[in-house]
Amino acid sequence: MSRQFEVVFEGEFPGTPDQVWDAITAHTEAWLFPSEGMEGTDMVSERPNHRVNRMDGPDDWFNVLEQVIEERPNGRSFMRWMHTGVFLGEQNEQNTAVKLHTDFYMHTLAEYLEHFAGRPAVFADIQGPDASADQDAFEVVRAALGIDSGTVAGDSTYVALPGEPAPGAYVDHTSEHFIGLRTNNALYRFFGRNAFGGVVGITVHHFGGADQTLIEHEWHEWIGALFT
Repeated sequence: MSRQFEVVFEGEFPGTPDQVWDAITAHTEAWLFPSEGMEGTDMVSERPNHRVNRMDGPDDWFNVLEQVIEERPNGRSFMRWMHTGVFLGEQNEQNTAVKLHTDFYMHTLAEYLEHFAGRPAVFADIQGPDASADQDAFEVVRAALGIDSGTVAGDSTYVALPGEPAPGAYVDHTSEHFIGLRTNNALYRFFGRNAFGGVVGITVHHFGGADQTLIEHEWHEWIGALFT
Protein backbone atom coordinates (compact mmCIF):
# COMPACT_ATOMS: atom_id res chain seq x y z
CA MET A 1 0.00 0.00 0.00
CA SER A 2 1.28 3.45 -0.92
CA ARG A 3 2.32 5.62 2.01
CA GLN A 4 1.69 8.81 0.05
CA PHE A 5 -1.07 11.16 1.09
CA GLU A 6 -2.83 14.23 -0.25
CA VAL A 7 -4.91 16.69 1.76
CA VAL A 8 -6.72 19.57 0.07
CA PHE A 9 -8.37 22.52 1.80
CA GLU A 10 -10.32 25.26 0.04
CA GLY A 11 -11.72 28.30 1.75
CA GLU A 12 -12.10 32.06 1.93
CA PHE A 13 -9.98 34.17 4.26
CA PRO A 14 -10.34 37.67 5.73
CA GLY A 15 -7.32 39.23 4.09
CA THR A 16 -5.92 40.37 0.78
CA PRO A 17 -3.76 37.96 -1.25
CA ASP A 18 -0.68 39.86 -0.06
CA GLN A 19 -1.72 39.43 3.58
CA VAL A 20 -2.40 35.73 3.10
CA TRP A 21 0.92 35.32 1.30
CA ASP A 22 2.82 37.03 4.12
CA ALA A 23 1.06 34.84 6.70
CA ILE A 24 1.94 31.56 5.00
CA THR A 25 5.50 32.52 4.11
CA ALA A 26 6.81 34.92 6.76
CA HIS A 27 4.54 34.69 9.82
CA THR A 28 3.84 31.00 10.34
CA GLU A 29 4.58 31.33 14.06
CA ALA A 30 1.39 33.43 14.31
CA TRP A 31 -0.99 30.60 13.36
CA LEU A 32 0.93 27.37 12.69
CA PHE A 33 4.46 27.00 14.07
CA PRO A 34 7.81 28.65 13.30
CA SER A 35 9.26 27.60 9.97
CA GLU A 36 12.90 27.80 11.12
CA GLY A 37 14.62 24.48 10.52
CA MET A 38 11.80 23.27 8.29
CA GLU A 39 12.42 25.35 5.19
CA GLY A 40 12.14 23.54 1.92
CA THR A 41 12.79 24.79 -1.59
CA ASP A 42 10.32 27.06 -3.33
CA MET A 43 9.70 25.35 -6.66
CA VAL A 44 7.19 28.08 -7.57
CA SER A 45 7.06 31.52 -5.96
CA GLU A 46 4.70 33.91 -7.72
CA ARG A 47 3.65 36.43 -5.10
CA PRO A 48 0.86 36.69 -4.09
CA ASN A 49 -0.95 33.99 -6.03
CA HIS A 50 0.97 30.73 -6.33
CA ARG A 51 3.58 28.96 -4.23
CA VAL A 52 4.94 25.43 -4.24
CA ASN A 53 7.41 24.45 -1.52
CA ARG A 54 9.07 21.03 -1.38
CA MET A 55 11.17 19.24 1.23
CA ASP A 56 12.98 15.97 0.56
CA GLY A 57 14.42 13.53 3.05
CA PRO A 58 15.98 10.08 3.30
CA ASP A 59 14.72 7.26 1.11
CA ASP A 60 11.47 8.26 -0.59
CA TRP A 61 10.28 10.81 1.97
CA PHE A 62 9.03 14.17 0.69
CA ASN A 63 6.65 16.93 1.75
CA VAL A 64 5.05 19.40 -0.66
CA LEU A 65 2.86 22.39 0.15
CA GLU A 66 1.12 24.23 -2.66
CA GLN A 67 -1.02 27.33 -2.23
CA VAL A 68 -3.12 29.01 -4.91
CA ILE A 69 -4.51 32.36 -3.76
CA GLU A 70 -7.16 34.39 -5.56
CA GLU A 71 -8.49 37.84 -4.77
CA ARG A 72 -12.08 38.18 -3.62
CA PRO A 73 -14.18 41.33 -3.05
CA ASN A 74 -14.01 43.39 0.15
CA GLY A 75 -10.40 42.64 0.98
CA ARG A 76 -10.84 38.89 1.11
CA SER A 77 -9.08 35.98 -0.57
CA PHE A 78 -9.79 32.43 -1.62
CA MET A 79 -7.04 29.88 -1.06
CA ARG A 80 -6.61 26.32 -2.24
CA TRP A 81 -4.10 24.60 0.08
CA MET A 82 -2.67 21.27 -1.06
CA HIS A 83 -0.42 19.14 1.13
CA THR A 84 1.16 15.98 -0.27
CA GLY A 85 3.84 13.77 1.17
CA VAL A 86 4.80 10.41 2.59
CA PHE A 87 3.76 9.03 5.96
CA LEU A 88 6.44 7.67 8.26
CA GLY A 89 4.06 5.52 10.30
CA GLU A 90 0.58 4.00 10.24
CA GLN A 91 -1.25 5.47 7.25
CA ASN A 92 -4.92 5.29 8.21
CA GLU A 93 -4.52 7.01 11.57
CA GLN A 94 -2.15 9.66 10.22
CA ASN A 95 -4.38 10.43 7.24
CA THR A 96 -7.25 11.32 9.55
CA ALA A 97 -4.96 13.32 11.82
CA VAL A 98 -3.46 15.33 8.95
CA LYS A 99 -6.87 16.17 7.51
CA LEU A 100 -8.31 17.29 10.84
CA HIS A 101 -5.17 19.24 11.79
CA THR A 102 -5.18 21.01 8.43
CA ASP A 103 -8.77 22.16 8.95
CA PHE A 104 -7.89 23.50 12.40
CA TYR A 105 -4.73 25.25 11.19
CA MET A 106 -6.69 26.93 8.42
CA HIS A 107 -9.24 28.09 10.98
CA THR A 108 -6.41 29.53 13.09
CA LEU A 109 -4.98 31.27 10.01
CA ALA A 110 -8.35 32.95 9.50
CA GLU A 111 -8.42 34.03 13.16
CA TYR A 112 -4.95 35.53 12.84
CA LEU A 113 -5.84 37.41 9.67
CA GLU A 114 -9.09 38.69 11.15
CA HIS A 115 -7.77 39.85 14.52
CA PHE A 116 -3.96 40.05 14.58
CA ALA A 117 -2.68 40.43 11.00
CA GLY A 118 0.77 42.00 10.86
CA ARG A 119 1.40 41.86 14.60
CA PRO A 120 4.56 40.03 15.71
CA ALA A 121 3.87 36.78 17.53
CA VAL A 122 5.60 34.85 20.28
CA PHE A 123 5.04 31.13 19.76
CA ALA A 124 5.03 28.53 22.54
CA ASP A 125 4.53 24.78 22.18
CA ILE A 126 3.51 22.76 25.23
CA GLN A 127 3.18 18.98 25.32
CA GLY A 128 1.15 17.35 28.06
CA PRO A 129 2.50 14.63 30.36
CA ASP A 130 2.31 10.95 29.47
CA ALA A 131 -1.00 10.64 31.31
CA SER A 132 -2.58 13.02 28.81
CA ALA A 133 -2.39 10.25 26.21
CA ASP A 134 -5.26 8.46 27.98
CA GLN A 135 -8.51 8.03 26.11
CA ASP A 136 -10.46 10.60 28.12
CA ALA A 137 -7.63 13.13 28.50
CA PHE A 138 -9.06 15.77 26.18
CA GLU A 139 -12.32 15.74 28.09
CA VAL A 140 -10.32 16.60 31.22
CA VAL A 141 -8.82 19.58 29.38
CA ARG A 142 -12.22 20.59 28.02
CA ALA A 143 -13.73 20.63 31.51
CA ALA A 144 -10.80 22.65 32.88
CA LEU A 145 -11.46 25.27 30.20
CA GLY A 146 -15.13 25.52 31.13
CA ILE A 147 -16.31 24.03 27.85
CA ASP A 148 -19.15 21.51 27.86
CA SER A 149 -21.37 19.82 25.29
CA GLY A 150 -23.48 22.96 24.95
CA THR A 151 -20.58 25.30 24.20
CA VAL A 152 -20.36 26.56 20.62
CA ALA A 153 -18.04 28.90 18.78
CA GLY A 154 -18.96 32.43 19.73
CA ASP A 155 -19.49 31.66 23.40
CA SER A 156 -17.26 32.95 26.18
CA THR A 157 -15.54 30.98 28.90
CA TYR A 158 -14.53 32.65 32.14
CA VAL A 159 -11.78 30.40 33.46
CA ALA A 160 -8.37 31.75 34.42
CA LEU A 161 -5.75 31.18 31.75
CA PRO A 162 -2.02 31.33 32.52
CA GLY A 163 -0.58 34.71 31.67
CA GLU A 164 -3.94 36.42 31.18
CA PRO A 165 -4.69 39.39 33.47
CA ALA A 166 -8.32 38.37 34.03
CA PRO A 167 -10.47 35.26 33.55
CA GLY A 168 -12.26 35.01 30.25
CA ALA A 169 -11.72 34.13 26.62
CA TYR A 170 -13.72 33.93 23.44
CA VAL A 171 -14.33 30.41 22.16
CA ASP A 172 -13.49 30.62 18.47
CA HIS A 173 -13.55 26.86 17.85
CA THR A 174 -14.67 23.71 19.60
CA SER A 175 -14.86 20.20 18.18
CA GLU A 176 -14.16 16.64 19.23
CA HIS A 177 -10.39 16.94 18.97
CA PHE A 178 -9.63 20.69 18.96
CA ILE A 179 -10.38 23.81 20.95
CA GLY A 180 -9.52 27.39 20.08
CA LEU A 181 -9.65 30.31 22.50
CA ARG A 182 -8.94 33.95 21.72
CA THR A 183 -8.18 36.86 24.01
CA ASN A 184 -7.21 40.44 23.20
CA ASN A 185 -3.56 39.44 22.83
CA ALA A 186 -3.38 35.74 22.08
CA LEU A 187 -4.67 32.66 20.33
CA TYR A 188 -4.68 29.50 22.44
CA ARG A 189 -4.91 26.19 20.58
CA PHE A 190 -5.63 22.83 22.24
CA PHE A 191 -5.00 19.57 20.37
CA GLY A 192 -6.59 16.28 21.43
CA ARG A 193 -3.78 14.22 19.97
CA ASN A 194 -4.50 11.49 22.49
CA ALA A 195 -7.02 10.31 19.86
CA PHE A 196 -4.13 9.74 17.44
CA GLY A 197 -1.64 8.01 19.70
CA GLY A 198 -0.01 11.11 21.19
CA VAL A 199 -0.40 13.39 24.19
CA VAL A 200 -2.56 16.50 24.45
CA GLY A 201 -0.79 19.50 22.96
CA ILE A 202 -1.18 23.25 23.47
CA THR A 203 0.17 26.06 21.32
CA VAL A 204 0.12 29.73 22.23
CA HIS A 205 0.41 32.50 19.66
CA HIS A 206 0.90 35.64 21.74
CA PHE A 207 0.75 39.10 20.17
CA GLY A 208 1.42 41.19 23.27
CA GLY A 209 5.17 40.85 23.68
CA ALA A 210 5.05 38.02 26.24
CA ASP A 211 8.07 35.90 27.20
CA GLN A 212 8.15 32.50 25.50
CA THR A 213 9.93 30.76 28.37
CA LEU A 214 7.42 32.07 30.91
CA ILE A 215 4.45 31.06 28.73
CA GLU A 216 5.78 27.53 28.36
CA HIS A 217 6.52 27.23 32.08
CA GLU A 218 3.06 28.43 33.14
CA TRP A 219 1.22 26.21 30.68
CA HIS A 220 3.35 23.17 31.54
CA GLU A 221 2.33 23.70 35.16
CA TRP A 222 -1.32 24.14 34.14
CA ILE A 223 -1.64 20.96 32.12
CA GLY A 224 0.61 19.01 34.47
CA ALA A 225 -1.71 19.80 37.37
CA LEU A 226 -4.64 18.29 35.44
CA PHE A 227 -2.95 14.89 35.23
CA THR A 228 -1.21 14.45 38.57
